[in-house]
Amino acid sequence: MQNFKHRFPIQIRFKDIDRMGHVNNAVYLTFIETARVHYFDSVVGHGNKWSHSVGLILARTEIDYKAPVFLRDTISVLTRCARIGTKSITIEWVMVRENSPTEEVVAQGISVLVCYDYDKNATIAVPDEHRRLLEAYEKQ
Repeated sequence: MQNFKHRFPIQIRFKDIDRMGHVNNAVYLTFIETARVHYFDSVVGHGNKWSHSVGLILARTEIDYKAPVFLRDTISVLTRCARIGTKSITIEWVMVRENSPTEEVVAQGISVLVCYDYDKNATIAVPDEHRRLLEAYEKQ
């Protein structure tokens, strides 16, 4: 976990639990999305960094489920930028349970985001400023 600088705590809500008594698999997408948005807000910033017409669009997500998560668990999502391409950014994430003697990985995966111009309905290059901010944060 030492390669991950960004940690975001997740609050598990009663509505996240399915009939089997654990967090439903689809809810993980919301957890990692929330952590990913916080990562980009923390590293790249928000406000004028993106506009309503230019931003990121999710192209791919992979999830490997390792262990069930329950209502009273304390979990966090650790996020890092694993790769910056010409038009895409690959985010690696790990979800950990913190209420055991040591952190336990309960899920992990990647998300690929593409820089996108919604007005033109087309992909665009990763802005130089974003590339610089992401690389600087990950090299700290």
